[in-house]
Amino acid sequence: MRPVPVTGGFPAVRVAATVVAVTAGVALLGLIWAGRGGVTPPPDDPADVVRVGVVQGQSVLGYLDATRDELAALTDPSAPAAGETWALVSLDGYVAAGMLPDLFSGSAVAQVYARVPLPGTHTPVVRIPVYRLPADVLSGMLDTALDRDREYAEYEQLARRVTAGDEGGQRARQAYATAARTASQEASAYRSGCSCVFAAVVRAAPAALRELADRHGVRAVDPAPEVRRLDRTEFRPPLPEQTGTVPPEPSRPPAASAGAVPSGATGIASRTPAPIVSSAGAPVTSASSDVTGDTALPSNPAPEARSVVPSATDATPAHDATSRSAAP
Repeated sequence: MRPVPVTGGFPAVRVAATVVAVTAGVALLGLIWAGRGGVTPPPDDPADVVRVGVVQGQSVLGYLDATRDELAALTDPSAPAAGETWALVSLDGYVAAGMLPDLFSGSAVAQVYARVPLPGTHTPVVRIPVYRLPADVLSGMLDTALDRDREYAEYEQLARRVTAGDEGGQRARQAYATAARTASQEASAYRSGCSCVFAAVVRAAPAALRELADRHGVRAVDPAPEVRRLDRTEFRPPLPEQTGTVPPEPSRPPAASAGAVPSGATGIASRTPAPIVSSAGAPVTSASSDVTGDTALPSNPAPEARSVVPSATDATPAHDATSRSAAP
């Protein structure tokens, strides 16, 4: 089971954002439907994405207040009876995999979000699909450790390829060295089964969600009854340390293999990679089979900053002013 790296800015809303690609195949399909005389095309557009969580520029405290209001409305005795519901659960700290079975007892966990919380360092978030707790989380962490080991080796190789001795070359080597060190620290943390999980997607009855929200260590339970399929849903929980306005997502020099990851079973992909830094525009060649040819790269490395989170899809974020959990 492979964890899926995820990052990006947060949408504070959940909304179906339809992206229309004008291709020959779509045009042909439209003609077929039009020719059938009043028949409506299927409403289940595969490009529709529901978003649950917070967005760049939104107040995290405002989001937390809104989730409490939504959960109260869902569990109100006077409200219509509701069945099992998907929900995004945010934790107030980073926890180890071994704590998850007790923490989420009474609910079915579909995926968790993890990140190595290195002080003052941007580290990416990974999504780990779950069928069994805690075994699948530990397995996902080991897979991530292997990915970080490969990134470490690639950063080291890229640093050795920077031969310029000017200030630009020094900056590039320093940026690669920093990225290599961070990747190595992440690999060691994941391999040791670190306390890195900070959010989960669960499914449970409203009463169970209410009980979950009252447990020690749970920061918020954001119910999402509008979610029907996880492969068309994007979850963006806040990091435990975030309390103010969600900042922009920083970038870091990616290793050769750290490019965009195709959407998997849950429709989530990594953020678009930042340019690899090099000395004064000198070409840098990657050893990765995913990259071919020499690429001229900018000389200024991106500043290190705190990660702003979680998952993103290839679809453009959209906002729905009617969503209460989107309230700033």
